[in-house]
Amino acid sequence: MGEGEISFAPSQKQEKIMQKNNNQSQVAESRWPLSLVVMGLIGGASLVFLLLGKNSSAPFLCGAWGSRFSGPATSLQLEAILHYATSTVVPQQSRGEISVTFDVLRSSGPADFLVFGLGRDSLMWASLNPRGRTLFLEEDPKWVQTVLKDAPALRAHTVRYRNQLSQADDLMHHFRSEPHCSPNKSFLRGNHKCRLALNMLANEVYDTEWDLIMIDAPRGYFPEAPGRMAAIYSAAVMARNRKKAGVTHVFLHDVDRRVEKMYAEAFLCKKNRVKAEGRLWHFEIPPAANINSDFC
Repeated sequence: MGEGEISFAPSQKQEKIMQKNNNQSQVAESRWPLSLVVMGLIGGASLVFLLLGKNSSAPFLCGAWGSRFSGPATSLQLEAILHYATSTVVPQQSRGEISVTFDVLRSSGPADFLVFGLGRDSLMWASLNPRGRTLFLEEDPKWVQTVLKDAPALRAHTVRYRNQLSQADDLMHHFRSEPHCSPNKSFLRGNHKCRLALNMLANEVYDTEWDLIMIDAPRGYFPEAPGRMAAIYSAAVMARNRKKAGVTHVFLHDVDRRVEKMYAEAFLCKKNRVKAEGRLWHFEIPPAANINSDFC
C-alpha cells in the first residue's frame, strides 16, 4: 500500500467479529425451518380441533357432547390429532361421508361401535367415540399387526370370510333356499348352514348389542376378493336381534358398486335408509317386531 492510500481491509479483530456474526446468522437460519415445522404442527392440530368441534354444542375435548362426555381428552384422541396433523395419509371416506357417522356419534354419546375394516381412518373412528367401545374386524392378520404396531390402543379381531365376490349372485339364491338364512332363523354364532352368516367371530362380537355398525370392508373390488355380502347380511341380523331400546345405525360405504347396492336393498332395506352422502348410505334398523317377518 502506497503512502496516502486508505486501507479497507479488515483487521484481525474485525475478521473475528464478522466470522462470529456469520456463525450466529447460520444458526438462526438453521433453526428457522424447525420453527416452521412446529408452527405447521400446531396449525394442523388446530385444524383438527376445528373440524371435530364444528357445530358441536361444546368444545370437543373439554366436556364435549353432553354430560356423558365430560372430562379431559383421552390419550387416544390426542394420539389421533398428532397422527393426522403430521401425516399425509388421509381417511378413505370424504369429509361429507365421515360427517354422517360423526353426527350420530356426537348425538348418541359413548357407543358400542363395530367397524368392518381396519385402515387409515381407524384411529379417527376410535377417537370420535370417546369412552365408548370401538372394535374393528379385519380380514388380513398381517395388516392388523402393522396397524396395531403404530396404534396399539386400537382393538381389532381378524375375520376369516368364507365367500368371494364372484359368488354374490349364487349366495343370494342360497339365501332364498336355505332355511337357516331365513329371518325366523336369523342367528350367526355357530350357523354353519347359512353361508352368509359370519359364524366364527369372537364372542365379544356376538355378546354385544352394537349401536353403530360401519361396513367398509372386506375388499370387494375384484372377483377373488371376499365381498361384503356376509358383512351386510350379518349386520342386518345383529340389528334385527337387538334387545335394548333404540335402533341400530348401519353405515355402508361404496354403494356405487353393484353387490353393495344389491345386498343393502335386500337386507338393510330402502325403508330404513335415512341418509345418503357420496358413496355412503346410512340406515336406522329397528329390532324385529315380528321375528318371522322378512328382512325387507
